Amino acid sequence: MFTIYGIKQCDTMKKAMHWLDEHGIAYTFIDYKKAGIAASHLPDWMARSDWKVLLNTRGLMWKKLTDAERADIDAAKAQALMTQYPALIKRPVLDTGTALIVGFDPERYAEALL
Repeated sequence: MFTIYGIKQCDTMKKAMHWLDEHGIAYTFIDYKKAGIAASHLPDWMARSDWKVLLNTRGLMWKKLTDAERADIDAAKAQALMTQYPALIKRPVLDTGTALIVGFDPERYAEALL
């Protein structure tokens, strides 16, 4: 069984979970914002995926950051920001046990999971 992490109200999360359901793929959903697991999971996720992929710079939370917070982003600063503001983590994060798939793309899901 796979684990999919994200924020329940996110439209992209809904699309990803709908895709998994349609294809009969079992998964466990964890709302990382409510569960408070970002700090404990980010080191592993950043080792398995580029931090630039994990950091959501398109969302509302990124726009709410100050100019100083958005300046000079490196891996350490990105991790600190995503820990402080879990909404900055791109959604969904799908852990297959061997691979980490960040974001939702039906073709990528099909390649990895079917």
